[in-house]
Amino acid sequence: MQREITTIFGSGKAILCDTKRAITPYGGLAVFVEYLVKIRYSEAIRRYMPVHLTSRNAIAPEETYTAFLISVLCGARRFAQSGLMRLDKALHRVLRIERFPTDDTIMNLFRRFTQGKVTTFYEGLAKWQVERLPERQAGYSLDLDSTVFERYGKQDGALKGYNPKKPGRASHHPLLAVLSEAHFFLHGWLRSGNCSSSRGVVEFVREALALLDGCHAIRVVRADSGFCDDKFFRFLEENDLPYVVTARLTRWVKSELHCIREWKELDAVYSVAEFNLKLCGWERDRHFAVVREQVQEKPSLGKRLIDIPEYTFRVFVTSLSLPPEEVWREYNKRADMEKRIGELKYDLAADDFCMRGFFHTEAAFRGILFLFNLLSEFQRVAGMTTYRQPATLRSGVFLCGAVMGSIGRHVALHLSSGWGGLQTRNHLFDNILAYVFPASPKLAPVAAAG
Repeated sequence: MQREITTIFGSGKAILCDTKRAITPYGGLAVFVEYLVKIRYSEAIRRYMPVHLTSRNAIAPEETYTAFLISVLCGARRFAQSGLMRLDKALHRVLRIERFPTDDTIMNLFRRFTQGKVTTFYEGLAKWQVERLPERQAGYSLDLDSTVFERYGKQDGALKGYNPKKPGRASHHPLLAVLSEAHFFLHGWLRSGNCSSSRGVVEFVREALALLDGCHAIRVVRADSGFCDDKFFRFLEENDLPYVVTARLTRWVKSELHCIREWKELDAVYSVAEFNLKLCGWERDRHFAVVREQVQEKPSLGKRLIDIPEYTFRVFVTSLSLPPEEVWREYNKRADMEKRIGELKYDLAADDFCMRGFFHTEAAFRGILFLFNLLSEFQRVAGMTTYRQPATLRSGVFLCGAVMGSIGRHVALHLSSGWGGLQTRNHLFDNILAYVFPASPKLAPVAAAG
């Protein structure tokens, strides 16, 4: 069967016809598949997967879980959209998944996750990934932040809370921890929408540190004013974790700002100062670094005081023994945290996969965090010199028209040269095959005494 259509420009004709050959727009995913084989992904998923099915007709849970990750990677933003991947027979052959699951099958897998299974599964996978992180002599920066996932309908834990874009809308309020230099989500909690930013942060950071399992050190913890809490500071101090946290401009902090007489001018616009202060409810005084910025036409991140309208102020609580300007520069490196959260939402749709059960939703949410970490490691293994966000990887590497065929007795995937083909991806394959994973510092053999 065929038919003709008229081209938009000119009077030419194009003929449309069917083909029985398997075709995929995601031929470039073969590079990512090679990486998954390199890290023995299938073995890890089988080892930690807490769901086991006994039916002979059931699709293996690890295949269903992988199908979900691949669907998100290809751009699915709903469970229903993941079912569209069932039509891509060429991609199935590359993945070696004989029966690609429906969206109902994927949702039924997550419905089997309880709180304990979520913890067991993702704790094992996180430690498995942490062991392959590059060693940093100075340690990693641990950035903390929370975000808002707006919800519609009735879902467990979707409650009214802080929601700057849509006040009054029910939401979830996830808590996230990122190892900044590795672009790696170390830990994540899905929380009810009425939680404050610092709710449970001590237990959260304790769990995050346990996932490191002594393999890597933390050089500094950074967080915004939502985490300015005495209990949190005491935990960090007891564990010798340096920190920089934005201070809340409470009445007592504002009063102290008025009392500062010695300012160190950095240039015509910025000045810095420092002081020690014990706030109400704190067990001890702590060090504060202040940045004063002269008001300009461009917007400022600082806040104004009513009786000092010509300046804006930014105040940080810190345990670092650094000048105020260095504390400010250290905190500014935390800006990447907002980018990582944006990539979760806009590139990987972390806020769109929602189910009625709270822990079912959390299982899907943490699956996307796991996928994000796989993509970060993929870039290191493939030899990419600069970080690329997931959407850029999707369009620049994974998106490539390909036709399934055969060469001899082997299945062949013919990548379109118009999309870059195999030639532009060969160096990625070579780098993946040649890559040697660093030994975990904790597991590295101790040199014998000479």
